[in-house]
Amino acid sequence: MRTLRVPILMYHHISMPPKGAYAVRRDLSVPPEMFEEHLRYLRHEGYVTVTLHDLCLALQIGYPLPERPIIITIDDGYGDAYTNAFPLLRKYGFTATFFVITGYTDEERAEHLTWEQIIEMDAAGMEIEAHGHTHPDLRNRTVDYLVWQILGAKQAIEARTHKSVRFFAYPSGKYDEQVIRVLQSAHYWGGITLHAGAEHRSDRMFELTRIRVQGGNDVEDLAANIEWFMDHTAP
Repeated sequence: MRTLRVPILMYHHISMPPKGAYAVRRDLSVPPEMFEEHLRYLRHEGYVTVTLHDLCLALQIGYPLPERPIIITIDDGYGDAYTNAFPLLRKYGFTATFFVITGYTDEERAEHLTWEQIIEMDAAGMEIEAHGHTHPDLRNRTVDYLVWQILGAKQAIEARTHKSVRFFAYPSGKYDEQVIRVLQSAHYWGGITLHAGAEHRSDRMFELTRIRVQGGNDVEDLAANIEWFMDHTAP
């Protein structure tokens, strides 16, 4: 059994919240200028972005990671992931993992990524992974329903990127043992939670932890959060 401490940052919107936005939207929104400050800080501190694939291989077979690895994840597949986050990631030489909701893309929802944008980001070295077909609470569901949400999302992405989808971010962080069993049967390698932490274990690949980045987090907040979770085991 291997244990590693690697910070996995969790973002959602990379944009200013609209005027009059509700509290949750404000909390999920990191302005592009602040996101750029975060990236500038990470590069200055010598962090190197790795993928979830890299982390999995490091935990399972001892695959070497750089001295200061970090994983950037962006959930929900909002359009600002392409218009705002993607150019800044390329500017600073970073990669990120984008968890997309495939049903929203199929429906061509205005606020979400298009398949063309997803394909472009994948071709540029970004990691495209699954966040369900319609982002429901997956607890206490039938196996058939879980297969539709989990395998369906996987196949939709793979049909466009021609790369294996191996990681699943639980919608709203909700999951149970049945969800994990279906993920395993669909040949996923890991599940990403909303549990706070930076310590990952090879025997808990379907309960990977993250560090949430909130809308009001400046560089000092980001640095303090990373430092705390790298030094402590979250409860």
